[in-house]
Parts: sequence; structure tokens; C-alpha cells
Amino acid sequence: MADAASRLKSFAEQLLGEPLPLRVRAWDGSQAGPPGAPVLVVRNRRALRRLLWKPGELGLVRAWVAGDLDIDGDLYTALGCLAGLIWERGDDARSLAQALREADVRAAVRGLARMAGPYPPPPPPPEEIRRPRANLHTRRSDKRAISHHYDVGNDFYELVLGPSMVYSCAYWAGADAGAALEDAQRDKLELVCRKLALKPGQRLLDVGCGWGSMALHAAREHGVGVVGVTLSHEQATYARKRVAEEGLADRIEIRVQDYRDVRDGPYDAISSIGMAEHVGAQRYLEYARDLHALLAPGGRLLNHQIARRPQRDEESYSVDAFIDAYVFPDGELAPIGTTVTQLERAGFEVRDVESLREHYALTLRRWVANLEAEWPRAQRLAGPGRARVWRLYMAASALAFERNRIGINQVLALRTPASGDSGMPLRSRTWN
Repeated sequence: MADAASRLKSFAEQLLGEPLPLRVRAWDGSQAGPPGAPVLVVRNRRALRRLLWKPGELGLVRAWVAGDLDIDGDLYTALGCLAGLIWERGDDARSLAQALREADVRAAVRGLARMAGPYPPPPPPPEEIRRPRANLHTRRSDKRAISHHYDVGNDFYELVLGPSMVYSCAYWAGADAGAALEDAQRDKLELVCRKLALKPGQRLLDVGCGWGSMALHAAREHGVGVVGVTLSHEQATYARKRVAEEGLADRIEIRVQDYRDVRDGPYDAISSIGMAEHVGAQRYLEYARDLHALLAPGGRLLNHQIARRPQRDEESYSVDAFIDAYVFPDGELAPIGTTVTQLERAGFEVRDVESLREHYALTLRRWVANLEAEWPRAQRLAGPGRARVWRLYMAASALAFERNRIGINQVLALRTPASGDSGMPLRSRTWN
């Protein structure tokens, strides 16, 4: 009888209908596949049971998070191969149903089932969020979702993000993509401030303020007063400490507050950086209207948000199973055209849209490098399963940005006064 790796490779190629571009190493130490390729490590038969009971992306992710599957070699190359074989083939259920009509595929599934053994399906890893997608984006559900993602531990985020503690796309202002991540994050914060045309004495509302980096930069470098709101207690505690250490408590207030509960406008400017992805399609117009109402006439909004590619049938859009179950519960992405339309429906005049897609790919690769450089400590801080979630999602996201499966845009919008005087320069890209 062939060794386990050879059998796994054969079954996988029957299922896929093409050669497997990865090498396989099985639990018995056997290996099969192209020499020099990244190695898909199948540590135990439990990995097969996870895939058989939940075919497609979620089964693979469960096996990865539990440590039943691993990659030996370049993670990006391996994920690129898997993306082409699985994630870019369309809906898992439809693809599987079509494939199972073929005799070779049915035979491969039976062979894998025999290798997996007569055991019940393993439970999902404890890092998986399991709840119905109902009553989304209430204040309570949003707070719970934000806590799941951001209250992992500030020490863990310091390890991943580095000294800037900015958890959004950096901006390489020059042609040198080798510039330090901290410099690129500072340049992104400065870009936002310039787009908002911040001036001393103005009031800035930073929605989803994170660990306070935008608030600190705006107050320190531009002399504005800042209110930062977050739903994460850990973020707020960390941000308040930074504010006190820099002696800016007279200019910056950090609140644990839902943006829907902010009532002390008007503000001269609003920054929303990496927050709107949590709002959800059904609440987005409400979000845009709330921010419009909080701005003074002539005030500017800078909305920094991840976007997905539009689909032919938008009704068929579904949230990525991995991201929803392990990373950003209840998060939703919209095409950039939808976002602009909703902002305009809320009363905003959209003045500029800038894509930073390549910048986010660079940012994510830096975060992955930070994580991998401190891998043992990362596992101690967040737990092995959570650390594996973060490594997979950041590396896979980097590839998604590089391949234009998702993008990131800064939208500059204005609450235009009734007079129509925007106060904008004739050439708006003066911040470049």
C-alpha cells in the first residue's frame, strides 16, 4: 500500500482535477509532490475529518487554527497556490456539488474517508465564533464583535503593529517601499490631517480611534482638540495612558462610546480610519447620516475603508466564512461605488477618492514579518490558535490586496454649506 503522503496527493489531485502544486508531508513522515515546493504538513488524521465534514475554506481554516495543518516553507507561495485551487473557484457548496457528480471525485472522497477513520467530526477550535447572523449591528452586537477582535491584548498588538500602534493601511509617501513601517504610518496620519485641512483650535472627532495614534498626531502636530471614540476598553485604556504621557490630556478625550451616541457636535472634521467595515450594509446610511449631522457646515470627513470588488449579482454576496468566524465577526465589505453613493445620499459632497491598495499589501507583509519574528512570544500572549488566526488572515489579506480581490480607499467628503462655497482649493490634491 502506498504511504500516506502519496495517497493524500493522489486523492487531492482527483478532487482538483489537476496536479497539486504543493508538496505533502503526512503524519507518518512520508512526503510526496514536487521537490522544492512549499510543504503542506498534515499532522494527523483529524485534519482529514475536518475537511470531510466541512469541505472548502472553513474546513481548511479549522484544521490550520487547531494545528492539524501547517505550511513548511514560504507561506505566501503556499497560500497563493491554495487560493488558485480553492478560494478563487467560487462558491464551495456549488463547486463541491458539481464535482461530486464525477466518479473519480466520489472515489477520492471515499478514499479520504477511509484514511480519516470512523470517528465523529472534531469540534471547531475554541477561537471560532459561532452565532446566527441575525440582529446584526445593534449596539450590543457591535460591542461584542469589536471586543472579540481588539481585546486580544495590547502587548500582542504592540508586537504585531510595532511602535506606531496603527492598525490600518500605512502610506509610503515616497518611491521607497523599503521605508520603515513606523515612518509610513506617520505619513498616513499626516496625509489624513492634510486632507482634513486641520488647523489649531479646531475640533476633530476620530471615530474608531484605536490606540489613540491619530488623535495624538492631530493634537500634537496640528493643534486641534480631539474626541476619540472606541468600543474597546483595552484600546481606550492604552490610548488614555499615551495621552497622559504626552501631556495632551487638555486637548484629547478618549471615550468608550458608540459613534451613534455622540451628541456633542458640531465638529470641524471627522476621521474614520478602518472603522466603517464594522458598520454593515444595513446600517451604512445611518452611519453616514450620523457623521454628516455631527459636522459643521464646511466640515470634512475622511473615510478610510476596505472595499471589495463588485459582483455581477450583488444579492449573492456573502461574508467570507473565515473572516466572519475568526477575525471580524459581523464585518462587511462594500464596493467603493456603493460607499460613495451612500455618503452622497447622506448629504455629503464627495471631493476625492484615493486608492491605497498596494500600500495595504506592503503594510500586511510588515505585520506578518513582525509576528513571525516574535512567534513564540506571540503564542504566549494570544494563545497558539489565535496567533495562527492572525498569521493566516494577514498573509492571505496581503495576497488579496496584491491580486486586486480587495482594495482600500480614502474618501474625502464635505458637508457643503448652503451657499455652495466648499472652501476647497481649485486643485484638491495639494496634500500630495
